Amino acid sequence: MKNLCIAVVIAASSVLSVSAQNTNPQRDVQLGVKGGVNFSTITGDDFNDLDSRTSFNAGFVAEIPVTNRFSIQPEVFYSGQGFDIREIDQDNVFDNDQNIEYQLDYIQVPVLAKLYLVDGLSIEVGPQFGFKVNEEIDTKPNSDGGDTSISSENSAVKDFETSIAGGVSYKFASGFFISGRYTYGLTNLFDDDSLLKNVDAKNAVAQIGVGFMF
Repeated sequence: MKNLCIAVVIAASSVLSVSAQNTNPQRDVQLGVKGGVNFSTITGDDFNDLDSRTSFNAGFVAEIPVTNRFSIQPEVFYSGQGFDIREIDQDNVFDNDQNIEYQLDYIQVPVLAKLYLVDGLSIEVGPQFGFKVNEEIDTKPNSDGGDTSISSENSAVKDFETSIAGGVSYKFASGFFISGRYTYGLTNLFDDDSLLKNVDAKNAVAQIGVGFMF
């Protein structure tokens, strides 16, 4: 809950700050909702043959016009991330002998610069700030074992990460929009005081989604 409050404060501050400086009164600030599918994994020299985890994202978005073709777009959304490891692919730092899904779920707060190339079609890029809200290891149905939640005290994964996000979207006159985005972690995944501190690992997520601006 603390992480969620921090994320909401950051996003609200971004909206208020840029809205107060809006130099284009002909375009109003828009608020909306969004959701979609995540295909996530982690990248690094110590990870081979990881499968992507398929999950979802859902949350809120705002668009704050600065000029006719340029806007600032802050967002707050839940993002299911992590990766899968198959039993036959054991050449990785976890040295597993089961099919598992490693869940790393975040509240993500991107603040994107949005440039319209033509009416409706835009490209988006900017920093993203992630607050970890859940970490869990789930065994696959064909493995013997159960699901294990990992507390913050026992986790080697950082509670906070920064990423760079970039993508493209198309917004219809009705307010409905579709988007595709890729985010890549800028900070190492593991804590500096953990046994995995020297392991190179960063989050990487591809997203496809839809939404509606009011």
